[in-house]
Amino acid sequence: MILVFGGTTEGRKTVEMLEEGGNTYYYSTKTGEQDITLHHGQRIDGALDEKAMRTFCHKHGIRLMVDAAHPFASRLHQTIACVAEEMHIPVVRYERIYPPRNPNITWIDDYRQIPTDIHSLLATTGVQSISRLKWLEGQGVKVIYRILNRESSIELAHQQGATDNQLCYYEDAKEIPVKVEAILLKESGISGGFPEKVEAAKAKGMRIIALKRPVWRMVDGEWRIVNGPYGLRRAVEKLLPEFYPLHSGLTTGTCATAAAVAATLKLQKNEMPNEVPVILPNGETIMVPVGYGNGYAYCIKEAGDDPDVTNGIEVRATVQMGNGKLEILGGEGVGRFTLPGFDYPPGEAAINKAPREMIRNNIERVSGSKFQVSISIPNGEEIAKRTFNPRLGIEGGISIIGVSGIVMPFSEEAFIESIHKCMEVAKASGTSRVVINSGAKSERYLKALYPALPQQAFVQYGNYIGETLKMANELGIQEVTLGVMLGKAVKLAEGQLDTHSRKGTMNKAFIQQLLNETGLTIAINDITLARELWDRIPKEKVEQFSRVVICHCLEHCQPLLPDGEITLLLIDDDGTIHSL
Repeated sequence: MILVFGGTTEGRKTVEMLEEGGNTYYYSTKTGEQDITLHHGQRIDGALDEKAMRTFCHKHGIRLMVDAAHPFASRLHQTIACVAEEMHIPVVRYERIYPPRNPNITWIDDYRQIPTDIHSLLATTGVQSISRLKWLEGQGVKVIYRILNRESSIELAHQQGATDNQLCYYEDAKEIPVKVEAILLKESGISGGFPEKVEAAKAKGMRIIALKRPVWRMVDGEWRIVNGPYGLRRAVEKLLPEFYPLHSGLTTGTCATAAAVAATLKLQKNEMPNEVPVILPNGETIMVPVGYGNGYAYCIKEAGDDPDVTNGIEVRATVQMGNGKLEILGGEGVGRFTLPGFDYPPGEAAINKAPREMIRNNIERVSGSKFQVSISIPNGEEIAKRTFNPRLGIEGGISIIGVSGIVMPFSEEAFIESIHKCMEVAKASGTSRVVINSGAKSERYLKALYPALPQQAFVQYGNYIGETLKMANELGIQEVTLGVMLGKAVKLAEGQLDTHSRKGTMNKAFIQQLLNETGLTIAINDITLARELWDRIPKEKVEQFSRVVICHCLEHCQPLLPDGEITLLLIDDDGTIHSL
């Protein structure tokens, strides 16, 4: 069981990620005022001291805690650390992402360090800090306190000696409606709007004073510090493996980046850490295991529970001094583009834009030098034969891909992304018609029907018929042939544009309706697969039934390609193709 301490943006992101596990967890906030929806989580409100937290953890069998509370909630952090250490419960600290400290800001470690050579100050550090700032008034400084406009906050402000004239309320932190000489901010990170607050204060010509965030104190035991949702999920998968039925993995782009960072550290600093930090495209940092060989560093591709033929491959990086710029090259086992429609022209190494940017950004972070980075994959050419690469016109090896840097298990996003790339390649091939189909079997029959079309004109949609047609419309494709077999067709005819079994099962009542429209009265209660219908429908009625099914399918499909024409073909088990 997991206990989350939230009430923050990080708490909200924690909930989003834990909900994917489908298991029960607890979400704790001090005030209970955060608006958040929990489906599998159970909410508990009110502050927990050490005794109450210890009792709760024991009673509910807590085996992992996630500290996603505000960075300045020092007392809570300390309580979590003490209870976790005593009860041997691992903790994941969900930290914020912080921009570099601006030297033009006055940084302080304590409220007593606020300069007194100012005449007026807007304090945005929260209602709890009012009592700690009253000493400034004794120094002749006029202090205005920005607090939340709610009854409990106003009452607490009054209890600490603030008058109504000293209180101001505004929702948008980027707007500063009062005129004062200086502003006091907490170093609240990107999610806390710190950069926007700084810019708003600069625009007003205000002196900026910032209270540094508390230093996180590590204690003995299993601790993980993450600063994003992917890192959180991977930490939970490691510390409480059973929480998620399926585990995430790393893209080849992340593996290539980790290997490149490790090779850079070894070359420039003679450092050989067992894992290196990698900043993902969303800005968060994860730690990735690496290893070292003779003149290179490597990362083992970890696909998690995603069925990926590249799982376990070794992604290598060789780094050497460059010629004044950072170059990213493809070595042995990395394919090359041979067709247009990709991020880079034919002849270039098949390393997509997002991984290139990841490699570049991460190397520039650890070193100011300009290197030549070469990525290679042992046995990559052989492995690529079992991927989509030959169909896409990528030859000689696998491609280095990944938009997010993380592979989610059986990820719809990843599959749809691959469909989109196939559709882009089909468009770029210059074909006048794109033939979309569910898989290898139906595609074989359709290729025989369209022998003149290039390989790239045939795109497999899997189950995502609706998404694929939307892509065709976005890309301006005018002619689409949609090949579908009966199992998916009866779902599509009912309006199920995603035909996966988890989204919808065969509706026998609707199939009966299709048969009735054909003038057939056939008992189908005992069928388990739609394709059994081919054996029950009289031969003289097959074409009429096929037309009924096709017409219903087109009712739902044609609106998704409003400026184009869809030819819908119903494919029998023996390869017979039925059309209008």
